[in-house]
Amino acid sequence: MHTHSTVGDFMLERLSAWGIKRVFGYPGDGINGIMGAMGRAADRFDYVRVRHEEMAAFMACAHAKFTGQVGVCLATSGPGAVHLLNGLYDAKLDHMPVVAIVGQQARSALGSDYQQEVDLQALFKDVAAYVQTVTTPAQVRHVLDRAIRIAHAERAVTCVIVPHDLQLMPAVPSPPREHGSVYSGVGLATPHPQPTAMELERAASVINAGSKVAILVGAGALGAGAEVRELALRLDAGVAKALLGKAVLPDDLPYVTGPIGLLGSKPSWHLMNGCDTLLMIGTTFPYSEFLPADGQARAVQIDLAPRNMSLRYPSEVNLVGDAAEVIRRLLPLLSEKRNPDWRERIELDVRKWWRLLEGRAMAEADPINPQRVFWELSACLPDNAILCGDCGSHTGWFARDVKLRDGMMASLSGGLATMGGGLPYAIAAKMAWPDRPVLAIVGDGAMQMNGNAELITVKQYCRRWSDPRFVVLVVFNHDLNQVTWEQRVLAGDPKFDAAQDVEPFPYARYGELLGFRGIRVDRPEQIAGAWREAFAADRPVVLEALTDPNVPPLPPHVKWEQARAYMAALAGPDTDREAVARQTARQVLAGLFGADDDHESKR
Repeated sequence: MHTHSTVGDFMLERLSAWGIKRVFGYPGDGINGIMGAMGRAADRFDYVRVRHEEMAAFMACAHAKFTGQVGVCLATSGPGAVHLLNGLYDAKLDHMPVVAIVGQQARSALGSDYQQEVDLQALFKDVAAYVQTVTTPAQVRHVLDRAIRIAHAERAVTCVIVPHDLQLMPAVPSPPREHGSVYSGVGLATPHPQPTAMELERAASVINAGSKVAILVGAGALGAGAEVRELALRLDAGVAKALLGKAVLPDDLPYVTGPIGLLGSKPSWHLMNGCDTLLMIGTTFPYSEFLPADGQARAVQIDLAPRNMSLRYPSEVNLVGDAAEVIRRLLPLLSEKRNPDWRERIELDVRKWWRLLEGRAMAEADPINPQRVFWELSACLPDNAILCGDCGSHTGWFARDVKLRDGMMASLSGGLATMGGGLPYAIAAKMAWPDRPVLAIVGDGAMQMNGNAELITVKQYCRRWSDPRFVVLVVFNHDLNQVTWEQRVLAGDPKFDAAQDVEPFPYARYGELLGFRGIRVDRPEQIAGAWREAFAADRPVVLEALTDPNVPPLPPHVKWEQARAYMAALAGPDTDREAVARQTARQVLAGLFGADDDHESKR
């Protein structure tokens, strides 16, 4: 024990024993005892002070995503605890191990409607797999140990609530040996489920019986890129990627059909509609309408969590285990497919798709086609870059147009699909990997929601990063664009300006005020040079790209109901309807010309 041996000190010593080195948080009097201990433990912890507790939870989630470790966030009682929730739900829905340590009012005041008193057990009951209020110093050890162990083992959110009077009490590192005492230990308990030999043989028989194999990978396949590649080559299969699985395989492989779903590609749509066998690996991709028709394909699923099996599509054989290990055991049982027609059709589809995307990206827009910003990014991305997306229309352009290479990482808010995650994700990525270039992709709506404030966090910490490259792309289109398009296409309503318009703001100039490089792009010919300049800078960069909100994010397959709703919306009092109609025509024409032959485009 150290000189100061309060409960707060003991909690931090226990975190150190678990190997926790970074904590994301925001101070408050409800955690004064822990914050005082943090000051005494400054040599052992990298305490990252954010601008808002929600950002601390986002960063803890992103830390888990980009390191595989448990993320830890710290917040005060009452309002601080409430602020954590959205970021914690992001972790819950993307199955990330995060521990939230939260203050509470003094034990003697609980139940009296005291200031900042919130029923935190009830508040965190849904988001956390384990939530416990500590009421005595002897309880701290086993509750904190369980919270960390459960978060890691179950890939879940856990929460430890600590009344502030308890934080200042003398620590009890070893409870008395008496009835009611509990002794716990440090050490992760990592489950290693494995399918049986019989289950593997059943899976192989299903896959061997098919002739047109489709593979769908998600975040659970991120450590299994080499195995998925070998699997695809053995089976002459196409590989579609759910959004969180974008980094599983590089995008330039000829059989990678790219994203799937509303933000997906035509090759993925054709792959799913043409296959007779579906192999799902580490994914809970939500939209079943983009998978094969019910009964069309025989399916095998690989996932760590039994509860995810047959969740979106009826799976004939469920293989519970780590994706890479399961595939390695499965491969020797699989016959090599010889179906050149299927594989050639997939590869032809992919070549056509890249040409279509290039045509759409280069179509004229006012002032800049947003697709072109992302299309030209790929050639400028540095090796080992980490890309962090936000939620908005730009998510679709990131999913479709950006070509990730081997060694790159990428993530965003998947299951929760919340706005505001892009910049805190990028900060957490840079804290974890200070020697790698990081790109945050954020819309102007999310920048005004929290991004502008979190740029101050970048200013606070950027001097410690060994590689200074930290680029924030602001897609500046004066519109909450994703919702605008959803209103038109899904509801048949015209744009509601009062809700959708985004106030102009000088993002690049604001970046310069903070000491960053500010780059403003308002003409398409500036894009490539701006990307090169951004990734060559010796400091963080805010790259502000003025893009056209009226370029439609065309789905891979347009349903009649969507087309009818879209036409109804444009028949209404939509202030942008003429520009929308013009840009839709350009995008459709881009698809009609230059994408139907089979000559390689100049990429």
